[in-house]
Amino acid sequence: MKCPSCGSEYPYHDGNLWVCPECAHEWNEETQADTAGAEDSSVVRDANGNQLADGDTVTVLKDLKIKGSSQAVKGGTKVKNIRLVDAGDGHNIACKIAGFGAMNLRSEFVKKS
Repeated sequence: MKCPSCGSEYPYHDGNLWVCPECAHEWNEETQADTAGAEDSSVVRDANGNQLADGDTVTVLKDLKIKGSSQAVKGGTKVKNIRLVDAGDGHNIACKIAGFGAMNLRSEFVKKS
């Protein structure tokens, strides 16, 4: 049994609840089984918690330095027609930004427009 909140491998059974010693999350095994499919891990959300989809337009929230360049994407830059990807390095948005070209962004630094 793993903690559904933090993924810890050390939860313990306390009465009719499971308790995680690392994050203090408590859950009922039967109730958790019913809601296990409710939150899909492949859902990508912006900084405000809005769900993002392919083709959305987003706005960059803060200046983002570009690795290997002296330029930065300025906060307030609109990015149209995003694609959701699983790059494995935390970057989950692929897009083209005018003046910069193709790049990947993290959803935590954008908001849906």
